[in-house]
Order: sequence, then C-alpha cells, then structure tokens
Amino acid sequence: QVQLVESGGGLVQPEGSLRLSCAASGSIFRIYAMAWYRQAPGKQRELVAVITSGGSTNYADSVKGRFTISRDNAKNTVYLQMSSLKPEDTAVYYCNADLTTAVTGNFPMNYWGKGTLVTVSS
Repeated sequence: QVQLVESGGGLVQPEGSLRLSCAASGSIFRIYAMAWYRQAPGKQRELVAVITSGGSTNYADSVKGRFTISRDNAKNTVYLQMSSLKPEDTAVYYCNADLTTAVTGNFPMNYWGKGTLVTVSS
C-alpha cells in the first residue's frame, strides 16, 4: 500500500519561510512526476509546482521566484521550499505523485497525500 505523508506545515509570519516535505512509502517501483497542490478555504485545489523524474520543474505564476520544488529520488521524497510567504499562500498543501507499484505493474497511478496546513499570518 502506497502512502504519501506530508510534513513541515505550520504558522509563519508574512515574508517568512517554510519547507514542506513529502515522503512516499510502500511497494514502489518507480516515481514519475511529483507535485504540490494547495487548497485555500472556499477555493478549488490548484497546482503549485511540479517536478519530473528528470528534475524539470514548473510553477504556478503566483509562486514563481518565491517557491522551489526539489526531490530526492533515493528517499522517494519531494520538497517545497517556500519563501517570502504571503497571507494568500495560506492553504492546505497536498503532495501528489504518479508512480508504479507491484500492483500497477507498468501503468502509473496517481496518489495523494492527506495534506499539511500552512497558515501565513501576523
């Protein structure tokens, strides 16, 4: 059974920094793209950043220049370094990954973590 577990959320002041981590565990064969999404109260879930297995990245316009996504393939972990945080960054942040397992074989499936809350407030 695959699990994606996020950590690192919390309360931070505006202009502060925070680093989120997401570790994938289970009978994983290969992880393809990994991503961070967020959902603010009353809003739809949106893509924040994505990183391919080769390290290519893409960001939402709202976080470009402030957030950095990275991954450690040996640890099956993806990170999100967030800087210059704004109150509008307040949301539950979700980890997402496309991966194959002993059950899926060669066909990747998409998995979600349960989320970690980031609150930006003074």
